[in-house]
Amino acid sequence: QNLVKLQRFIGEYASNFESIYNKHLCLEGKQLNLEIYDPCSQPQKAKFSLTSELHWADGFVIVYDISDRSSFAFAKALIYRIREPQTSHCKRAVESAVLLVGNKQDLCHVREVGWEEGHKLALDNRCQFCELSAAEQSLEVEMMFIRIIKDILTNFKLKEKRRYSGSKSMAKLINNVFGKRRKSV
Repeated sequence: QNLVKLQRFIGEYASNFESIYNKHLCLEGKQLNLEIYDPCSQPQKAKFSLTSELHWADGFVIVYDISDRSSFAFAKALIYRIREPQTSHCKRAVESAVLLVGNKQDLCHVREVGWEEGHKLALDNRCQFCELSAAEQSLEVEMMFIRIIKDILTNFKLKEKRRYSGSKSMAKLINNVFGKRRKSV
């Protein structure tokens, strides 16, 4: 059923408008509510700042067209913006999950961006990477979303672990400063 919806969704996609899609799903026994923000896939129409989105998003799927070098340049700029140390007023406990996707693999005969180039950009910026054809590989599109969601869930676990160990360290520090003191003789 999800594949049918996904295939229909791909056919109805309007790339020149920003949109928010909501999706409820169960993954690894957890009920998840996803909010997917699509700013606009045409760089000249997109708002490049994305400042508020950088604050509320737990993960990013950056898609470029392998047959359009300018879309790759825009994807690269977005990744740099996401990975900038100053994108947040307060530091995140863990880095955001980012998946770089080269789309339109079915148009490889007019390819302008090589697989190696996309892979290197992802590797250099601590992102995952894949190439696919959203028009022909709906299962791969679904797997791509599951992959980024699993990365986000892993980041949540790391954040919780760090929060717990940080509160333990703080409790120890407070105890050392304000705890029982030995009498001086």
